[in-house]
Amino acid sequence: MVVSISALVKTLTQDEILTVLRTVKYPGYSRDIVSFGLIKGIQIDGLAVGVLIELTANQPGLGDQIADAARLALREQIPGLTDAHIQVQVPSAQAVAATPGGVSQRNRIPGIRRIIAVASGKGGVGKSTCSANLACGLRQLGATVGLLDCDIYGPSIPLMMGYHQKPMLSEEDKLIPPVAHGVKLMSMGFLLNDEQPVIWRGPMIQKTIHQFIHQVDWGALDFLVVDLPPGTGDAQLSLCQTVPLDGGVIVTTPQEASLGVVRKGIAMFEKVNVPLIGLVENMSYFVAPDGSRHEIFGHGGGRAEATRKGIPFLGEVPLFTAIREGGDRGVPIVTSDPNSAPAKAFLNIARAIRSKFEN
Repeated sequence: MVVSISALVKTLTQDEILTVLRTVKYPGYSRDIVSFGLIKGIQIDGLAVGVLIELTANQPGLGDQIADAARLALREQIPGLTDAHIQVQVPSAQAVAATPGGVSQRNRIPGIRRIIAVASGKGGVGKSTCSANLACGLRQLGATVGLLDCDIYGPSIPLMMGYHQKPMLSEEDKLIPPVAHGVKLMSMGFLLNDEQPVIWRGPMIQKTIHQFIHQVDWGALDFLVVDLPPGTGDAQLSLCQTVPLDGGVIVTTPQEASLGVVRKGIAMFEKVNVPLIGLVENMSYFVAPDGSRHEIFGHGGGRAEATRKGIPFLGEVPLFTAIREGGDRGVPIVTSDPNSAPAKAFLNIARAIRSKFEN
């Protein structure tokens, strides 16, 4: 069958181009460059195509790798294509350095000065416990703080902060974040019935997080702490690209099983050009009633990994029963007993985080 050039010209559309570009994966991930929102423009001139791709990360070689893959896909999947011009815009290192926290000013959320993400390479390291206590710790230090629970599948912030009511709507049809312990909150857990599961694909999650950022009446905040879901997959990368982050905090435990995936968490932030504020070692050691110290999961791994990666080590949080009890009761230890040893550990880390943005 012979297809005329005129027929090809008539059928070559932006939708066809996007369909082809959806076969181009973001390097290292299973998600494609279209679903990540990297395609910013398409021009069609007969059998010539121009595509504008805008990256958020200044990673050496990333732009060339994506451009080559997109060009190859277009040439292989569109018969008769005469030219595939791929333009990739990458933020310069100078532009990133000149912007507070490396975040583009055009993506800033009005009223929110700093957005920081708390992440972990794997589940079970106490990331949400750290998020809740660090948010309360920043509040104790005099900052106005919000806490956004981005774990759509398993939200735990409502339990840890002791609030379970559905939020109200403002006159502008924005969600009014409830306040617990002086911290403004938002979580999918507020919008679901008890034990109701969330069975969504990635694009729905990304849309929900976008709404939690832009359609919630956060007001004026010094810090918005974002509790990311565990892991380093597509969902986490997508969230990091949706939320204009000023910095990331990695939570780990001392043992090698946790530290091995910490490196993936660090790489995730690097891929999307999010500066690393530092690393926290949770469950660092246990102090028995007789005062003896027990390093149940080993010790020093977090500090050693931070040194190896050249990032700040923010501190150790011991394994205290009071921390778990506070989370179960909905009253973080920083709020319930601010003068206790575990609360002071979180407060010291909160001070270290705040100091990163004082200049």
